Amino acid sequence: QVQLVESGGGLVQPGGSLRLSCAASGRAFSTNTMSWFHQAPGKEREFVAVGNWIGRTGLRTYYADSVKGRFTIFTNTAKNAVYLQMNSLKPEDTAVYYCAAAKSCSGNGCYVESSYDSWGQGTQVTVSS
Repeated sequence: QVQLVESGGGLVQPGGSLRLSCAASGRAFSTNTMSWFHQAPGKEREFVAVGNWIGRTGLRTYYADSVKGRFTIFTNTAKNAVYLQMNSLKPEDTAVYYCAAAKSCSGNGCYVESSYDSWGQGTQVTVSS
């Protein structure tokens, strides 16, 4: 498994930006598929973004339709960290955001919780005026 610790959540006004960070330790970083999920109050946890490694440093990314064009997932291999840059935030983005790691996944399998064996504790993001 991988130990994951998120940070960077907070309160932001609509239209604002936040960057979430997830520090990873344990299993070799570049062997993991890294993703972000979120869980809004009263709802199930949902896929947000995933990064699949291309070689040792490249990243192929996919996003939920609701965040496409506004959110970006990227990594820093020197820091064993994955980030989620969130721009043009909307009130409906309010949720607890979780970082997750999987040994491997492909296609639609990367969009479901059961593909991931490691989770962070979550960080709250609130978008409100």
